[in-house]
Amino acid sequence: MRAALILLLALTACAPKPKPLRVCADPNNLPFSNQAGEGFENRLVALVARDLGRPVEYTWWAQRRGYVRNTLRDDRCDLWPGVATQVEMLATTRPYYRSTYVFVTRADRRIAIDSLDDPDLRRLTIGVQMIGDDSSNTPPTHALARRGIVQNVRGYMLYGDYSKPNPPAAIVEAVDRGEVDVAVAWGPLAGYFAGKAQHPLTLTPVRPWLDGPQWPMVFDVSMGVRREDTELRERLDEVLERRAPEIRALLAEYRVPTVSLP
Repeated sequence: MRAALILLLALTACAPKPKPLRVCADPNNLPFSNQAGEGFENRLVALVARDLGRPVEYTWWAQRRGYVRNTLRDDRCDLWPGVATQVEMLATTRPYYRSTYVFVTRADRRIAIDSLDDPDLRRLTIGVQMIGDDSSNTPPTHALARRGIVQNVRGYMLYGDYSKPNPPAAIVEAVDRGEVDVAVAWGPLAGYFAGKAQHPLTLTPVRPWLDGPQWPMVFDVSMGVRREDTELRERLDEVLERRAPEIRALLAEYRVPTVSLP
């Protein structure tokens, strides 16, 4: 009996360890991810890794221009959660949620905006998320500019002051403090930080959901892998389908607004 136990322990010790699931993520980007593992993408990765029987190994990298080149393409990691489905530079999994840009207002101000064509947008102070390069700014920014709504718009950098926690929260905090009348922000970010505001905030999906052929307000979100990593993508697809109810509960916990296309 003792000999059999020793043999079992020896075989266990010699068994190959599972290959880590190497993940790229931003260390300061709640509600999506941070280095403390508090984002919903951190928790989603943990769920997926458990299902695959693999430990997680993070590469932390701020999501700036050149992110894919410096992470997946440089073989620092194999998986990027939270990318737009069918992004050209990667292979993407089945979507695990669909969200929308939203109008964010203070409930006590009783401002009712649900359309980019609302005439009140010409007199209200509007906060928008800016990336920094006019040719790659957020869809609502372009949509407002296309309507000539420019002078009353205030930009809040999507990346913000990276020396401080949660830099993208600034646009929601501006609504909360009354610095702007209405903000147009990406739904997951808006929902999460609205839940932490001092005043009740109202979130309303932006209409029209497609503003011309190139400016959608609604996006499917997937996990991204290198194009050649077919096996990993297929296994991730299986897990995302199998764990869909748990993923929906996780998104609801983080107040992520999810929508269906018309």
